[in-house]
Amino acid sequence: MNVQNNKRRKVSQEKIEKAFVTLLQEKELNQITVTDICKITKLNRTTFYNNYLDIYDLAAKIRLKLIQDVDDLYHDEKIKKYNSNDFSKIFHLIKKNQLFFKTYFKLENDSNMLPSKENFRYDTNLAKKYYNNQHIDYHIEFFKAGFNAIVKKWLKNGCKESPDEIYQILMSEYDNKKS
Repeated sequence: MNVQNNKRRKVSQEKIEKAFVTLLQEKELNQITVTDICKITKLNRTTFYNNYLDIYDLAAKIRLKLIQDVDDLYHDEKIKKYNSNDFSKIFHLIKKNQLFFKTYFKLENDSNMLPSKENFRYDTNLAKKYYNNQHIDYHIEFFKAGFNAIVKKWLKNGCKESPDEIYQILMSEYDNKKS
């Protein structure tokens, strides 16, 4: 395929994804049709099916793309095997892509915005400091659930606070643990 066709394909995919995400804010996944997307994008059905198997494939690809974007934020940490505990990176990404992250949570009821398990390195120094290195699996689950709750609430409120403010809210939960 030549460069012009690759560029055209990418533009078509972006239009389809944007239309899908917009529709998903108004309808449930099973109510969205290829016809709905084609009407909004003014693309034909063939273009849609050249890129996706169906609506569920489109949803899965958007979800995987967002997960990869989050994992990429922490790529250096994964390679160097350390944890910076810098969640402000993810908050900046979420604020910049609010509609897509609202979609992510709508597509995945039990979703997790932290880097994937393979890419998430738990900070054992904090575990030792705060929890005497006991019941770490439970603390990880508690942290992930709390993190997701903060992100969902922030998105629901239109991300009014800055990413740095949200980061400080999250970290204040651990600062209170120090006493």
